[in-house]
Amino acid sequence: MRTLVCRSLTALVGAAALLAGGPAHAASNVRLAQGAVTGAPLLGGAVTRYLGLPYARPPIGPGRWTPPAPARPWRGVLAATRYGPACWQPKSRPRSFYADDPPRMSEDCLYLNVWTPAHAVRAPVMVWIHGGALVNGTASSERYDGTKLARRGVVVVTVNYRLGALGYLAHPELSAESPQGVSGNYGLLDQIQALRWVRANIAAFGGDPKNVTIFGESAGALSVTQLMTSPLARGLFQRAIAESPYLPSAPELKRARFGSPSAEALGVAFARQSGAGDLKALRAMSPAQIVEAQGKARYAPQATVDGWVLPRQVFEGFEAGEEAPVPFMAGFNSGEFRAFEGALPPLPADAAAYRATVSRRYGDLADRYLALYPASDIQESALAAARDGLFGWAAERMVRQHAARAPSYLFYFDQSYPGAAARHLQGFHESEIPFVFGEVGAGARPPPNWPAPPSRAQDLALSNAMMSYWTGFARSGRAYAAGQPAWAPAGHDAAYMAFRGGLAMPSRHLSPQAFALVETVIARRRQRGDQGWYLDIGLAAPETTAASPGPATPRSSAASSTATTTSCRRVGGGPSSAPASPR
Repeated sequence: MRTLVCRSLTALVGAAALLAGGPAHAASNVRLAQGAVTGAPLLGGAVTRYLGLPYARPPIGPGRWTPPAPARPWRGVLAATRYGPACWQPKSRPRSFYADDPPRMSEDCLYLNVWTPAHAVRAPVMVWIHGGALVNGTASSERYDGTKLARRGVVVVTVNYRLGALGYLAHPELSAESPQGVSGNYGLLDQIQALRWVRANIAAFGGDPKNVTIFGESAGALSVTQLMTSPLARGLFQRAIAESPYLPSAPELKRARFGSPSAEALGVAFARQSGAGDLKALRAMSPAQIVEAQGKARYAPQATVDGWVLPRQVFEGFEAGEEAPVPFMAGFNSGEFRAFEGALPPLPADAAAYRATVSRRYGDLADRYLALYPASDIQESALAAARDGLFGWAAERMVRQHAARAPSYLFYFDQSYPGAAARHLQGFHESEIPFVFGEVGAGARPPPNWPAPPSRAQDLALSNAMMSYWTGFARSGRAYAAGQPAWAPAGHDAAYMAFRGGLAMPSRHLSPQAFALVETVIARRRQRGDQGWYLDIGLAAPETTAASPGPATPRSSAASSTATTTSCRRVGGGPSSAPASPR
């Protein structure tokens, strides 16, 4: 262990020193389908970075709420040395834990960034899709700097996509404009267009267009699973990684389902509450006015099941075995809900009130719930139940089901470090990202309200291990890392990899009773047909009645009936049970 830590510490500190003061080299020119670009060398020329590359035309004016079109060609050489503006989004509260506001915003925001290692030839490509609840986020965040991953021999791409109502609004007039008769999903279509750009252009950077891994976190992980089930994305990637995915039921374009109005009805309600009577008036509003209106209406964007981009709910696609048959990795963190402000409902005052609340909400399942989440520590039990009900259940379910299609790997991130532990934030949502991108130790750039970054020898060693597994997976489709423990696919005796204490720890059987309970609860809601799920989990679950679970479903274990997710989004009401949303 000591040898591994010292070797990792030396390598990462050396890389940080090169980043800070390596010798300058001439910028590298690359010819793309749209024109020539020049980038900037890093690490003494070991990596070259290209920022702000347009992958689609600006979705402005009449192009607002239309599918992205390929970027126009340009003359001369484009200096790709500055990030493009972020897509429009609301400003964060200054004290918010996840505040990380971009310096610039514009509707002209469909840009991506590339980091490529020197002398790359047919290198694996990793395309990052940021999180932010489909409301916030940008590819230009310093947390997503691809330099250290590229140093390991992969080409890294980070992508902006439209957010909020500008990225996900459905409306009957928009559907009438569409040749396919659909609307919504513009942010997801942006991601697909970016993957098409990668297929057409990444070879110019030394990347292999036939070896592309999509990876993302939270809403980015949700996007990864949506891309896996979208026919429009088929063949554009060969591997997929979902960090903290979730499976909310999505609104369907034309019909109400699982307690949610249709996506078009939600769009009409948003237009009415924004003061715009029709599509023309909506397009006349400034992007700032649209963002302000979505805040006032508590509009929570989701993808739409439209029969074109998304033929059916993501969970239904996985149940039917219709998702892309590519190697898949997914996992979640031990403290997913620790940093969410207002994500839990008010907690019961004492153990007796807690047991009464659980009994009222879970009926004949209350004893199972209390065995997993006892009254001895109400807050910790509430946090664990929310984690398992949203992120854990989704990750384990999709990995297990997908194992019948392709190699699938499950992970559990439980690393603590002094800055996080001092604030009781072990394993908080997004805390694995610095380890994946190598943003640990000296020079790490966390968001302003995060804990002091991980910097111990064991943190650097764990980051080294995780970067090795992630890039090894991108290279071969196997979760392999030289010098690290073997990571067995999930189909082998319920295997998973735990990351804790600076180590990768092969493990078995991650919380099977917890996920079986969630599966039963969701199956009952699905059987009712008028209840959905998203944040209405744990102590926020609606009161349920004793009902037998629905029939067994394709590719589910005996403990796992199918689940459908219903939209907790309500224009004017926000999520039905909690004001905070996953990032």
